[in-house]
Amino acid sequence: MRSSRSRVRAGLALAAALPLAAGALALGTPTALAAQAGPGPHDRQALAGTKPLWATPSADRGTADASEKVTARVYLAGRDARGLADYARAVSDPSSASYGKYLTARQAKERFGATKAQIAGVTGWLTSSGLKVTGTNDHYVTVTGDAAAARKAFGTELHRYVKDGRTYHAPSTTASVPASLDGAVLTVVGLNDAPRLAKHRETLPGPSAAFRNAGPFSTYYGSNVNKSLPSAYGSHAPYAIKGYTGKQLRAAYGAKNFTGKGVTIAITDAYASPTIAQDVQQYAKRNGDKSWSKGQYSQVLPADWTHTGEKECDAAGWYGEETLDIEAAHAVAPDAGIVYVAGKSCQDDDLIDALHKIVDGRLADIVSNSWGDVESNETPDVAAAYDQVFQTGAVEGIGFYFSSGDDGDNVAKHGTKQADTPANSPWVTSVGGTSLAVGKGDKYLWETGWGTHKAELSKDGLSWEGSVFTGGAGGGTSKIHQQPFYQRGVVPDALAKANGSTPMRVGPDIAAVADSSTGFLVGQTQTFPDGSVKYDEYRIGGTSLAAPVIAGVQALAQQARHGVPIGFANPAIYDRYGTAAYHDVTDHPLGKGQGIGVVRVDYKNSVDAKDGLVTTLRSLGGDSSLSAVPGYDDVTGVGTPGDSYVTSYVPGHRAP
Repeated sequence: MRSSRSRVRAGLALAAALPLAAGALALGTPTALAAQAGPGPHDRQALAGTKPLWATPSADRGTADASEKVTARVYLAGRDARGLADYARAVSDPSSASYGKYLTARQAKERFGATKAQIAGVTGWLTSSGLKVTGTNDHYVTVTGDAAAARKAFGTELHRYVKDGRTYHAPSTTASVPASLDGAVLTVVGLNDAPRLAKHRETLPGPSAAFRNAGPFSTYYGSNVNKSLPSAYGSHAPYAIKGYTGKQLRAAYGAKNFTGKGVTIAITDAYASPTIAQDVQQYAKRNGDKSWSKGQYSQVLPADWTHTGEKECDAAGWYGEETLDIEAAHAVAPDAGIVYVAGKSCQDDDLIDALHKIVDGRLADIVSNSWGDVESNETPDVAAAYDQVFQTGAVEGIGFYFSSGDDGDNVAKHGTKQADTPANSPWVTSVGGTSLAVGKGDKYLWETGWGTHKAELSKDGLSWEGSVFTGGAGGGTSKIHQQPFYQRGVVPDALAKANGSTPMRVGPDIAAVADSSTGFLVGQTQTFPDGSVKYDEYRIGGTSLAAPVIAGVQALAQQARHGVPIGFANPAIYDRYGTAAYHDVTDHPLGKGQGIGVVRVDYKNSVDAKDGLVTTLRSLGGDSSLSAVPGYDDVTGVGTPGDSYVTSYVPGHRAP
């Protein structure tokens, strides 16, 4: 599952949502650096992207009342925003003399963080404008006030605009700050209020509603075939697996004897499951994973929760995401430490805060994030805030991994072909998805790009009827970010220039299993229709599975390189392109034009057979308009980790 503006949980192909923004510059420059000179008075500095795209003349309903309340965050650019981006690139590039020369969190703060003078200057300007400062830290200053004070501070009137049938206030022109602040402001977030309301001291709901798979199942791919069912693609499709376990995934992706020992993985999501500690222990015991040792799992939780009762966040719905992320990462890297860092809601500000905690305290080497939104919901102001965290993490040797999305090219769900965000950021590793076949004896058979079409068994049981696209790995060409250096010479021009003559960022970068019909078995305490609350297990997928799987594989790779952090991984990932480090995944691994499918039997009510069963054929390898082809593609990136991927990180070794 993935999450968005309210961020949605990404990749559980059962999923939540939040909005996020991204910058437009190429990697190696201060990506999405919003505080830059622009049109306007010479004594002002424009904050690019602060007027949202939906604030159009046709949607304008006039000037907001001068007394209308405004709550905003003013993000600080720090001592050297351009230097931060440049060093983040250099320290991540295997061809650079600075490769691997990471800074400690304290060194990063001293070299790139905001100074006391900058904070004081920004605070003084805000208060002199009539805004009330409600909080200050090393990253931003929060303020409240009215529209009149906001106009004085940011040099723009707030108008009221209609968006999606509702009316919100937003800047009528690009916001700006006094040039005398000398670049101290990165951007301002919150001048539009669509939607940013919060309630405090809320209580988390109980375990989410139950879900079960019906079966019959295969124990490994192809082990159970019902020949009385109609054939598909020239043969009888096998039943879907019950759910892969860690042993099968480790075998598929070349784990060998590496376990992630000495490496720490952070998981970020919104909220926190009240039963997670007991669930992960029980799951490991039941499914052959290594038991959790004392202190191996920890949590960093906020003081309170917000937006828990709102549909856009669905707090209980995030419990399954958290459970999947933690259990999958542990299954692949059973000795890695895992720290769960929760956002107090699914909103951007709160998830950025969670990421800041990881970077400020250097809580982990690897950060897995299964949430996001579509790129059309991005705004450069929020993107600037995210990218600053990613860049700071890079200089400390921290890598961020984001699920690429679960709706393919997004046309079916959102009406426009587009990539997902923040997976589109040049500063993160975008993780795409596959359908995975693991055979008898845990043998890797093949993968296709994840793209599922569903056909139901006819009433007479003699044929499969209809073909409906139900989901697939996100990917495609960004309309915001230019092509980063590590994609040059690897990503075909047909993809990089899909939106024009300028090469742009394309995702994903790498992939792993995501198809829910070839998915992972998870265990979670759930609430059943009779009111009982108990532990149960079910199969699930989505790029929210792929992201923690890759995070686990990266923990193995870091152990293989004697614990030296991989950091921002994309340059190293692309450096291995074209070698045996990867499975080169295509949509037709059994031959050109040869289709593949599995049979699923599901409960109509998602819990039991009282309301009947539904039998469907799930076709594999047909992801909307995206295609998995030989070489780099916009479904699986460079491919999935092969048998020699992890060992390619052993000093002195390299995949053939």
